[in-house]
Amino acid sequence: MNEILDQYFDVGLMADNFDAVLEGFWITIQLSVIAGALALLWGLVLAVLRQLPGRPLLPVRLASVAYIDVFRGVPLLIVILLISGSLPFLPLPEAVRIPRWFGKPDPFWYGVMALTITYGAYMAEVYRAGIEAVPAGQTEAARSLGMSHGQTMRHVILPQAIRKVFAPLLNDFIALMKDTTLVSVIALNEVALVGRDIQSSDFNSSALTLGALMFLVVTLPLARLVDRLIAREKGRFSRTSPRGAA
Repeated sequence: MNEILDQYFDVGLMADNFDAVLEGFWITIQLSVIAGALALLWGLVLAVLRQLPGRPLLPVRLASVAYIDVFRGVPLLIVILLISGSLPFLPLPEAVRIPRWFGKPDPFWYGVMALTITYGAYMAEVYRAGIEAVPAGQTEAARSLGMSHGQTMRHVILPQAIRKVFAPLLNDFIALMKDTTLVSVIALNEVALVGRDIQSSDFNSSALTLGALMFLVVTLPLARLVDRLIAREKGRFSRTSPRGAA
């Protein structure tokens, strides 16, 4: 038992390396927030494209469905390796091939791209579920008032859909935040890589445990917020259902 405590919960080693692990975790937070925001926007675009009406727009719908299916099926780690291993050699401007925007290194932005591309597909499906959960009568009423499809989606359907799926989207953000550790494979000095470097030098895993605790400090409150939002949505549904009204 003492060996386990020394290997994973060495308080002295945690204290000595706290600043380094915290600096790595701060990079993880930045990566999560930027990639999460972009994935939310990209997922919404994909969901809207998938709902476009009419036969002429069938290729757009099929392309969005194909994109969602592909990137939900390909592991995120492979997407990260594909982007970081091929983008620098494509015939594009250097600022795009080797991005160092806002002072961040190129592995940071490769990670942002991979997370956005992959989690945008997951979030598109969440948005789609929310859109389809809005009663069809809402669309019919809006169209009868002379609204176009775009106006109906923007002013009637999407506001209701997003409220319905806020909790699942937050759940996806938690998963995205945990998956940022995969970007360590392309040498981004985030919390997992910092912990592994300390583990290699000190032959002790306590720095990785410290990184895990930092994740818990953020993800556990978010998980409880998801539970609360789900419970509130269930309460709203029960109050508006015929049985609740009775």
